[in-house]
Amino acid sequence: MCRRPTLALEVASLTAGYGPVTVLHGVDFRAEPGQVTCIMGRNGVGKSTLLNCLMGLVPATSGTVMLDGTPLHSLPPHEVPRRGMAYVPQGRRLFGPLTVAENLAVGDLVKGHAAARLDRILTLFPRLRERLTQTASTLSGGEQQMLAIARALCLEPKVLLLDEPTEGLQPSMIALIQAAVLTLRAEGTTIVLVEQRVDAVLKMADRVAFMVAGRIETTLPVAGLAPDAPAFRTYVGV
Repeated sequence: MCRRPTLALEVASLTAGYGPVTVLHGVDFRAEPGQVTCIMGRNGVGKSTLLNCLMGLVPATSGTVMLDGTPLHSLPPHEVPRRGMAYVPQGRRLFGPLTVAENLAVGDLVKGHAAARLDRILTLFPRLRERLTQTASTLSGGEQQMLAIARALCLEPKVLLLDEPTEGLQPSMIALIQAAVLTLRAEGTTIVLVEQRVDAVLKMADRVAFMVAGRIETTLPVAGLAPDAPAFRTYVGV
């Protein structure tokens, strides 16, 4: 897959929630091209809500989401992918009765079918090339996660949002997912990752944004963190 120019994602004073309940309280962060920015925090601090808000699935009540200076926060959810943002939610949400090829075809609906694009994606995930006619619900958990990411890549996103991509996977599958993320990073994709596994974060991320009670409390470079770093104990440990 060839390297292409990608764009920074900037979030400022983002506030959102569900009805009368406010979950995000003025979130500020920036995700750079060619980097993996990981969002970490205890359960319930608003990590998944943040990703849903970036995609327009949870409307922002105030604040901005900008992709290379273009506002996304006021767009309806179906327009956000057209601007270059793709989302792989927790739980994958594949079309189980459809085949691998049919799930990828759904991902192609926005951009239109392109054989070269599909070939690049299947080169990134060769297991899927071997299983194009297999029903998605019969894939292993790791293969389903690969398919969920592959479907998102059909959009040729500038920004890729990943919510807990290694959750529940065996070590060999985690390694394959990590390798794919690192390849996408090397190609210049802007990646925002929600992840709770410290070992996975240290292998994939460039920066970690620690979230507390709906806010980004601090952002640290991974280069300065060890598995037993105080930040992990403070913001992620039980």
